[in-house]
Amino acid sequence: MATSGREKAYAYLKETVLTDPAMQGEFLSEQEIADRIGVSRTPIREALLLLAAEDLVQMVPRRGARVARLTGREISELMELRGIVERYAAEQVIALDRAPVEELAELLERQRGLSGPDDAKEFIAIDHRFHTTLVSAVGNGLLDRHYDGLRSRQVRAGVVALYNQKGRPQSVIDEHRAILDAIAAADAGAASAAIDSHLESTLRVLLVG
Repeated sequence: MATSGREKAYAYLKETVLTDPAMQGEFLSEQEIADRIGVSRTPIREALLLLAAEDLVQMVPRRGARVARLTGREISELMELRGIVERYAAEQVIALDRAPVEELAELLERQRGLSGPDDAKEFIAIDHRFHTTLVSAVGNGLLDRHYDGLRSRQVRAGVVALYNQKGRPQSVIDEHRAILDAIAAADAGAASAAIDSHLESTLRVLLVG
C-alpha cells in the first residue's frame, strides 16, 4: 500500500523534526519541509494539524506551527506513566517466563558503541527499542499501542537529556544493565526498583539539567 503525502509528512515531522533539540519552541516552515521531503504544502499542513491534536505542535494564528516544548509537568507525567507500564511489563514477563533477555542484551551492546555526540539520536532510538522490547514481550497488543503513543515524547525527552548532562550515555547504559540483570535473575522487585531509578535519574536530568 502506497504511503500518502500526509503520512510521509507526519512520519518525517514526528521522527525527525520534533526530536531535534534545536527545533524545540521553533516555528516550522511548511514550504521548507515540503521541499525537503518532496510533497506539496497541503499534506504538510494536514500533518501539522494531526500533530497539533496530539499537542506536539502549537498552531499560532498568522505565524504557523511551532514545535511545542516539553513542559516540566509533561515530562513528570511521561515518566510516571512510563513507570506504571514498564514495571508491569517487567513483572509480567518474569511471571510468564517471557523475559526477552537475549534481545535486551543485544540492544545494550549496540548502545555501548554509540558514545559520540553525533550518535545521540541513534543512541536514543535504541534506548526506546530497549524499553519497547520489554513491553512488547508481555504480548498485549493494546498495551503496545498505548506505549507506542508515547514514542515521540520519549525520544524528544531522551535526546534533550543527553544534551543536558555530560556522561549521560554511560549512566543510561549502567541503568539499563541494572534492569537487564534483574530481569535475567527473575527478580521482579529488583527490576521495578531499577526501572524506577532509571526514570527518576532521567527526570532529574531533564528538570535540573
